Amino acid sequence: MTTFEDLGLDPKLLAAVRAAGYETPSPIQAQAIPHALDGTDVMGLAQTGTGKTAAFGLPLVHQLLTQQGKPEPKAVKALVLAPTRELVNQISDNLRTYVQGTRMKVNTVVGGVSINKQVQILSRGTDILVATPGRLIDLMDRRAVRLDSATFLVLDEADQMLDMGFIHALRRIAPELGTPRQTMLFSATMPKQMEELSRAYLTDPVRVQVAAPGKAADKITQGVHWAADKSDKVALLTSYLADEPDGLSLVFARTKHGAERLMKQLCASDYEAVSIHGNKSQGQRDRALRAFREGTARVLVATDVAARGIDIPGVSHVFNFDLPEVPENYVHRIGRTARAGADGDAISFVTGEEIGLLRQIQKLMKIDIPVLGGDQPAEVEPPKRNRGGGGGRGGPRRGGKAHSGGKPKGQGQKSAKPQGGQGQKPRRQRRRRAA
Repeated sequence: MTTFEDLGLDPKLLAAVRAAGYETPSPIQAQAIPHALDGTDVMGLAQTGTGKTAAFGLPLVHQLLTQQGKPEPKAVKALVLAPTRELVNQISDNLRTYVQGTRMKVNTVVGGVSINKQVQILSRGTDILVATPGRLIDLMDRRAVRLDSATFLVLDEADQMLDMGFIHALRRIAPELGTPRQTMLFSATMPKQMEELSRAYLTDPVRVQVAAPGKAADKITQGVHWAADKSDKVALLTSYLADEPDGLSLVFARTKHGAERLMKQLCASDYEAVSIHGNKSQGQRDRALRAFREGTARVLVATDVAARGIDIPGVSHVFNFDLPEVPENYVHRIGRTARAGADGDAISFVTGEEIGLLRQIQKLMKIDIPVLGGDQPAEVEPPKRNRGGGGGRGGPRRGGKAHSGGKPKGQGQKSAKPQGGQGQKPRRQRRRRAA
């Protein structure tokens, strides 16, 4: 069995790894770290929750420890780009754990907070800068940061950056970096554009893949519950939440207004719920995540802006109140549960307007997601503009015939099977989680 000691990491890093409670490298870490330590460009593909941050973070810190001298004012030695504020904060928290006991500085720049304070922090120089592309370009325009001494570039969740249109920002940022440089690209899915991205920014990369792109973690139990309309979804969601009063549930809505409206509906029904989306300030998003992580709020309603940045081991359930319009985002959403070897449930509420989206998800994942209950609605053409949210009439349709949904075809796929008769919810095991 491979150990962190076997990988040849710096003793200071090994001490930080032990202090963080890491025991043995995950598959993506065991495969990617040796190549990264050799200075090779790496393209890593792995499911969410498998330790990708350490797979690039540990060799990055190791190589920076071999460099002499402090960074010059405004200069950056290594740059990590991520698509969302939440993911930037998650990455930087992990990197700060790895650099404990050293003089290395990890700084972050994201939108939604004071840019003047970021200018002040960057003026003192940075060993590792973790940034969202938009705010980084703002700082470059102010000449508040220099990238010409950065000889390491990491693109985390690169497919999400493509989806969010950050490719144009990357074309602006990359030429400013120093050369020669080592580039590492990590993602959970592999759309066609990713190959083009790797050819443009990586040199003879080693491809490290520990699971088929689009495959969910083995311990996620997936299921679909048919819904007549939005109001049916609200009633279904509250019913499921009532059955799991001690769990942490992450609920995904498609729009910012829909997420906020659903959160208020849950609060009105006496559920401790918070929300994060693009209309929230960074402070509001941080407070919501803190409340969810600490368990003072048991339900977090989010848009896809949070799908890549929530690393909370205690999330027991993911509910897709709305299916995502990009099928790859489904994989990232449900990957927020069953983390660090735990079990998790992912349940999607699907109306007739979303049957086409469901088919795209099943095609990507090469499985038939089992149906847990409800009467399958007639497929209808989705509206051109979906405003999200709830309201209207109707209640839960739990007595309908539960369709079999077919047998899963993906390797290791765990199916949620209805228990105790047709149209009923699956029996879900109670799991003890640390507070």
